[in-house]
Amino acid sequence: MSVTSRTRFVNPRLGTYFGIFASSLTGLVMLLLIFEQLGTSDSILRWGMLLGPLILYAGIGLCAPTNEPIEFFAAGRRVPAGYTGLGMAVAAMGATGMVAATGVFFLIGFDALFLLIGGLAGFVVMSVMLAPFFRKFGTFTVPSYLGRRFESRTVRLLSAGLMAVPALLMLAAELRMGAFAAGWLVGQAQGFMIVTLAAAFVLTAVLGGMRSLTWSGSAEAIAAVMALLVPVTIVAVMITNFPLPQLTNGPLLRALMHSEVAQSLPIVDASDLAFGLPGEGMAHITKRFTVPFGAIGPTAFVIAMLTVLAGVASSPWLIPRVAMTPGVYETRKSLGWATVYFALIMLTCAAIAVYMRDMLMDLVKSGGATLPEWMRHLVELGFATFDPSAPMTYTGFSFARDSVLLTLPVAAGLPNVVLYLAAAGIVAAALVGASATASAAGNVVAEDVVNGVSWEPLPRAGRLHTARLAMAGTAVAGGVVALLAPTDPLRLLLWSLALSGSTFFPVLVLSIWWKRMNDFGAIAGMSCGFAVAVLTILAGEANILGLDGPLAAMLGLPAGALGAILASLATPQPSRSVLELVREIRIPGGEVIYDREMRLLRLKSRERA
Repeated sequence: MSVTSRTRFVNPRLGTYFGIFASSLTGLVMLLLIFEQLGTSDSILRWGMLLGPLILYAGIGLCAPTNEPIEFFAAGRRVPAGYTGLGMAVAAMGATGMVAATGVFFLIGFDALFLLIGGLAGFVVMSVMLAPFFRKFGTFTVPSYLGRRFESRTVRLLSAGLMAVPALLMLAAELRMGAFAAGWLVGQAQGFMIVTLAAAFVLTAVLGGMRSLTWSGSAEAIAAVMALLVPVTIVAVMITNFPLPQLTNGPLLRALMHSEVAQSLPIVDASDLAFGLPGEGMAHITKRFTVPFGAIGPTAFVIAMLTVLAGVASSPWLIPRVAMTPGVYETRKSLGWATVYFALIMLTCAAIAVYMRDMLMDLVKSGGATLPEWMRHLVELGFATFDPSAPMTYTGFSFARDSVLLTLPVAAGLPNVVLYLAAAGIVAAALVGASATASAAGNVVAEDVVNGVSWEPLPRAGRLHTARLAMAGTAVAGGVVALLAPTDPLRLLLWSLALSGSTFFPVLVLSIWWKRMNDFGAIAGMSCGFAVAVLTILAGEANILGLDGPLAAMLGLPAGALGAILASLATPQPSRSVLELVREIRIPGGEVIYDREMRLLRLKSRERA
């Protein structure tokens, strides 16, 4: 058994390079802060905060070209665990999860914990049940793995076609959320910004593929996390004298609970399947922060948590990233880092919601006849509204769900550049999520659709050109969906997780842990799970079933599992070669199966020549 060194291929200067990037971004923010104090035009500050980081991202991507397939599709299998985990943590829900989760926490409190719990559990399940074995197989896409695992081109093509729907939904959600932040930042129409973000992805991906996107995506993820942490950390120091907002927001909840009782905020008991997520428009605070199951019922909470778990664990744009690590040890380590980073992001979003509610509590308790300057500014920006004829209570204010992340710097009286930094962080997170989805879908088109009837890859030049065109086409398709289907990005995200979980989670788990499963079971499992989930989403949106669309995995997951099991039992057993392949997959160490097969193909080609 050949063993590959875990550190031989990792560039030891990566930390230095990204340290330089972080320093450059910090220097840009400090420079713009100085310009703001000198009275520089506000439009210059806004454009500088948007274009400065974009130029840095594009420069990193353009400086990493490649003409090698292993570099283009898997970044040379030498991405360290920390950077892989950071990219996966941000790409799991992207800017949509980051922005919408903050607003959902602010408006409905602890009911939003299904996003945090489901995402963390999804990474844990992926690390234990899927990632090490997918890394051992080593293919660049989920359809390639499924097709080779079941020795079926039909499975490969079917899974490629079914993956397109959740991928486009996720891509459209990220482009819409990123365009929202970028459009607000520079005062441009969202349609124009959607086109701009799609063009930025194409410019970054065209030369280096996953090599370019991995390193530029790491920079974007660092920028997104920095932009998320800086404003709330400053506020935490201002209020608690301690720079850890994820820990110091807890004591504020006690005073918040007393204030909510004094203001007679009701304790609401939602029905079991109620799923009252706030929409992307203005919404009132209608329940207490710490009281659970007021907007989302207990059964719906569990279903939504399991939906996020299955969607994250089997995400066809997250799992292939583990194939970029130098070894199985780094694969497991990268999932550990992803769990840490994801928890940090979501706990920070919750902390922002708590601090913002605390500031609103102080305003309500003051009972002044006029609004303070920061609230008037929020109203002017369109982030909040207030009815002057209503009493000064929690319910007298309404807030835009997707603007809550941006309200904290305004409420704390921070400089405008800090507010613009938060908006630029949303754009960076959107680029991470959109790039991960579009690149995975483009690789599927190039590897599994164009060349789906053959196990031998195309010649190197044609293979890379096809992949570049497929990535660009996927970005265009996602932009078209975002322009023509202006649906709430959070619902698009939850639909995408429900569809990917219902379609792929049962089949991926059974493909590793049940040797009896065959190609008929894979086809039936994916088809049943996808069809039932789609019909449930449509019925939920039409108010036919009494089950909200994002809860479609309640029926899709068992349908996919039952379809795979029953079809496999009713058809012949897999061949001996498939059984041997499964046994080898279950031993994570050793040579990557896909790399070994490609090496043998090259040797045969040389012998024929």
